[in-house]
Amino acid sequence: QVQLVESGGGLVQAGGSLRLSCAASGRTFSSNYMGWFRQAPGKEREFVAGIKWSGGNTYYADSVKGRFTISRDNAKNTVYLQMNSLKPEDTAVYYCAASSFVSIWYRPREYDYWGQGTQVTVSS
Repeated sequence: QVQLVESGGGLVQAGGSLRLSCAASGRTFSSNYMGWFRQAPGKEREFVAGIKWSGGNTYYADSVKGRFTISRDNAKNTVYLQMNSLKPEDTAVYYCAASSFVSIWYRPREYDYWGQGTQVTVSS
C-alpha cells in the first residue's frame, strides 16, 4: 500500500514555470518506479516523465523533453517535476504514479498506485 499526494499545480502564463511535488508514504519500498502522467478533458492519460528510485534513471515524453525535469529526493520520499517554458497544450491534470516494476514506462496500466492529481493550467 502506497499513498501519493501531488501538489504545486496552478495557473501560469505561457512561458512560465511550475514545480510539481509528489510525496509518497506507506510501503514506499515497493515504489521502484515513479511516473508523472497528465490527462486533459476528453483525452487519454499521457505519459510525461518517469524515474527509477535506484540509480535515478529518467525518461521523458518527446513533447516535454528539454522543458521538463523529473527528480527525486530520497530522504523526503518525494518526486518532483520541474516544468519550464510551459505551453497552453501542457494544460491538464497531472498525476503521480508508482509501481514496483514497469515493462513499458509510458503505459499507465503498468503503474499500481496513483495520486489524486493536481491541475495545471497554462494561459496563452
